[in-house]
Amino acid sequence: MLVMNRSYSYCKRRICRTNQQKGDDVMLKRSKEMEELEKEIAEKKKQLKELKKEEPYIPVQNYVFEGLNDKKIRLSDLFGESNELIVIHNMGKQCAYCTMWTDGFSGVYPYLTKKASFVVSSPDHSEVQREFALSRNWPFRMVSTTNSTFREDLGFKNDTQSIPGCSTFFKNEENEIFLVANEIFEPGEDYSSPWHFFDLLPSGSDSFNPKSVI
Repeated sequence: MLVMNRSYSYCKRRICRTNQQKGDDVMLKRSKEMEELEKEIAEKKKQLKELKKEEPYIPVQNYVFEGLNDKKIRLSDLFGESNELIVIHNMGKQCAYCTMWTDGFSGVYPYLTKKASFVVSSPDHSEVQREFALSRNWPFRMVSTTNSTFREDLGFKNDTQSIPGCSTFFKNEENEIFLVANEIFEPGEDYSSPWHFFDLLPSGSDSFNPKSVI
């Protein structure tokens, strides 16, 4: 990571020098402003990361989900050989935005599972999940939260709506399970890359709707 950061800083300095050599004062001024803002954002992200680490783990019950063929699966089973677990709160087949996010996780799935187990949950019936996962070529395990209070208890469903996002968990040697952290998914955050590419285009990201693709 240190090597990458040094290389990144070197590349940015080289770009600035190139602009200066061209005498492009406007681009140089803009680049400085952007660089200062990027530094500020990076520092704020570091601060946020540290604040999240300081939050105490919250003990949770061993929730029961529905797997393939209506097989009952407990939260503890989802850890597999790991003591860390990432669970995606997907709103189901009908949500094009959730599908777009989850499509993106397919490519990084082998990397994610080097650190933790990775599971996608949704309120869809297990058979619907299986068919839809096959149609999207999703490689990860899915569980149904239909008969569970999992989403409600973790804050991803209320009286009026469901909310997409993710939660992470830790299991200790006594098989006690703890909620470590969670995040809400929305356009422009760090868990879906297309929005950031769109923001680099003249047309921006505001007009994009994944329903036009899925």
